[in-house]
Order: sequence, then C-alpha cells, then structure tokens
Amino acid sequence: MTSSPSSRTPCEISWFSALCDDDYEFLGVPDPKLKSSWEHCRDIVLQAESGGFDNILLPSGYELGIDTTAFAAGIAPMLRRMRLLMAVRIGEMWPPQLARQIATIDRMLGGRLAINIISSDMPGEKLASGPRYARTVEAMSILKTMLNGEALDHQGEFWNLKLDPPRVTTVSGKAPSLYFGGLSEDAREAAAKGCDVFLMWPDKKEVVAEIIADMTERAARHGRTLRFGYRAHVVVRDSEAEARTAADRLLSKLDETTGAAIRAKSLDSTSVGVQAQAALREGAKDDGYAEANLWTGVGRARSGCGAAIVGDPDQVLAKLNDYRDMGIEAFILSGYPHAAEADLFARHVLPHIDHGPLG
Repeated sequence: MTSSPSSRTPCEISWFSALCDDDYEFLGVPDPKLKSSWEHCRDIVLQAESGGFDNILLPSGYELGIDTTAFAAGIAPMLRRMRLLMAVRIGEMWPPQLARQIATIDRMLGGRLAINIISSDMPGEKLASGPRYARTVEAMSILKTMLNGEALDHQGEFWNLKLDPPRVTTVSGKAPSLYFGGLSEDAREAAAKGCDVFLMWPDKKEVVAEIIADMTERAARHGRTLRFGYRAHVVVRDSEAEARTAADRLLSKLDETTGAAIRAKSLDSTSVGVQAQAALREGAKDDGYAEANLWTGVGRARSGCGAAIVGDPDQVLAKLNDYRDMGIEAFILSGYPHAAEADLFARHVLPHIDHGPLG
C-alpha cells in the first residue's frame, strides 16, 4: 500500500555488524584491523547504538567470521536501548533448544530481540529447495509455538515433537518477530506461511513494488499479513559527486578474480536472490547505476546484498522515503568501513527520518 508523505508511519532503521568477515576499506582487500573479531564487531554494534540506530543485524555464516548466537549473548548486556536482529540458520540447532536460547537472550536484552531466519544449505549438506524450505516452515512454527508459551505437539516431515514450552520465556511472553527473505517460489511460499517481516535486497523500484504486491497476495491466501524490509548498503557524503567518488574508491583495488572467489564462497551463491542481484548488476549502466542513486558495484565483491544507495543526504533520504511510500517499514543498512559509514549516516540522514523499532 502506498502512503502519502504526510501519512508515513515511523520506519525501523537498522545497521549491520559484519560478523562474517565483511568489513573493508577497499572491497576485496582484506584488512587485519577490520577482520571479524569480538572486539571489532562489538565496536560496530556500540557505534550503531550511540548513533541512534533502532536495531542491528547480526548475520550468520559458517566458514566466515564468528558465531552469531554467542556474540548476541556477549553483546546483549552492553546495550541500553537498541535491538538485536539475530540471524539463525535453520538446521544448525534443534528447534526447542534454539527457542530456549532465543528466550534467554531476549531476557538479557530486556525484550529487544528479533530473529532473522536463514534457510541455506549447511556445509557438507545439500538439500533440495522444496524440502529445505519445508524444514524452515516447520522450524518457524515450532519456534512460534514454544516462544508463545504454548505446549508443542508437532508431527512433521523433519521433527516429531511433543513438549512443554521452555520455562524461560521472552520478556513479552510472545515469540519475537521473524524476519526472512528469499525470491524463489519455495522461499516466497515459506515466507507467506511463517515470517513476520519479509526482507528484500536492492532492486529497481518497479521490481520492489512487484515483490511487495506478490508477497501481500500470497500471505493473504494463508490468512496472514506481512511487513516489509529492505536490506541495502549506503554511501552518503556532503555532495553526490563526493559520494560517487567514495563508491568508486571502494572498488579501486579490486581484482576481478578475487571478487568472483568472494562471491562463490557464500553458501547461498547460487540462490535465486543472488542471481537477481547479479542480473541487476549486469543490467546497470556502464557506471554501475541501475537507476538513480542505486549503485551495483558492491556486488562485484560480495554475495548477497549487492547494491548501495549513493548520494548526498537529501538524495539518500529521498530514496528511503520512496521505499517507505511503497510499503517498506524496515531498513537494514550497511557501509564500508561499517563503523565509519554508520557515523556518517547517523549524523547526516538519521535525524531527518521519523524512525523507531518495529512494534
């Protein structure tokens, strides 16, 4: 649903914690000072909290970076108001135990935990798309039942469980919001059945509108409604020329072979969503822009989210408000290096957005 500027509701503005070795000054050029570690990722999270962000994504990887759940438990007591969006990879943890971990960390945060559901293959495991997403739907149902404080009687393809809910509950006594993304047919149906916030990677505005319309219709067929989120990088500077120069600088030392190797290393490197990011990049103009202020160069050195909003503060704000008018209520942003770009966005854009955690 499109809203007029006067009727926009506050949106959630989140940052990104780079747990998966995804922090650079120059994309594709590892810097020991920016490698994922407890100290470095802690500093990014604390920077985001002091900057006024509402939430921060703690991503999940296997071959890269440090463990998400352990990091969430470590950082939780250090935060005073910001939420954590903790990614969990379905298949890594027995769902009842995961429910207990979620409830415990939510308690440590005073009730400020949300969950990003990931449905990729496990290292050493290859599961076809249909069964993998069916497993994810089962897991989301189990988590919601147990975290809502209800007894579980689940007879499914992947788990047969009859259990009381964990004694420890979330602060609210309810399951936290489940964020989830994916563009394949199986992923879209899984989201329509089980998630609360459907996440999208960058694309042209008409494509974003089409996805929102499709997912709204799918959810309605299951008697549900979805909220929508948008994950993107950002490069904001005093002028558009400076922002474009900063974006180009990110790629100034990238070796194309290295970039291809980085993209191929991700467990989701062949997913429909990643392929869509590649298509967006390949269809962009020679300068890498797919449309005004949407730059696809980031995707040359990473899998997953592969485009950035690039411009001066007014242009970045206008771009975000365009998405809000299309129905986006949550943004997960990032930039390179993450702490420095978080500071720039917090000072130049965030004060001009009516924002707050998703209710």
